Amino acid sequence: MRVLSVEDDHVLALFIQMGLKSMGFAVDRVATAEECLAALAAVVYDIVILDLTLPDADGITLLKQMRKRHDATPVLILSGRNKTEQRVAGLDAGADDYLSKPFELSELAARLRALARRPAQVLGAELAYGNLVLIPAEHAAAVDGVPLSLPRREAMVLENLLRNVGRPVSKTVLEDRLYAFGEEVASNSVEVHVHHLRRRLAAAKADVRIETRRGTGYVLTLSEAG
Repeated sequence: MRVLSVEDDHVLALFIQMGLKSMGFAVDRVATAEECLAALAAVVYDIVILDLTLPDADGITLLKQMRKRHDATPVLILSGRNKTEQRVAGLDAGADDYLSKPFELSELAARLRALARRPAQVLGAELAYGNLVLIPAEHAAAVDGVPLSLPRREAMVLENLLRNVGRPVSKTVLEDRLYAFGEEVASNSVEVHVHHLRRRLAAAKADVRIETRRGTGYVLTLSEAG
């Protein structure tokens, strides 16, 4: 799951980024409303964590601007404004959840996973193709009902392929979804993840396969036996 953290407190932003990263999230962080809008224009995020006190704009104003642009990215407000009327204002402005500071990192992560499980949201609760099922929020997969253990990034590759069944997903797009800004990425990282994922799917007797389309990327299809 790729998350954008909008927080101008450098220490807190780093705490959120590193803490969530240790739990399997890819987190980019920006400090201003302007940087947030620029990031949203460049990358598709699964969730935005939004502080309301930003140096160049109020977070509520930024949220309303996002919704006016028809940006439906789920937003979790993380703010020290904890009065009932302030929470209501944030939710009415288009936020999907509201967590007050101070907070526990474990609760923040749980709320992000809960947002990801909402069927009406971007991630969806469950993805299925052939005899393969993936629950993105849990990085959990199964083939014919038998659990399939997947490392986080292989699960993320599979999620992106499942969301684009029959359509090629480029290496660049996969890198963008798997790694945060500034995170070191080996030139063959995606190829390695795809290679291991293919082996796991074959060993589990999944009736789907990952094809390489030269010049366009990878596509998930049903195998001839499926």
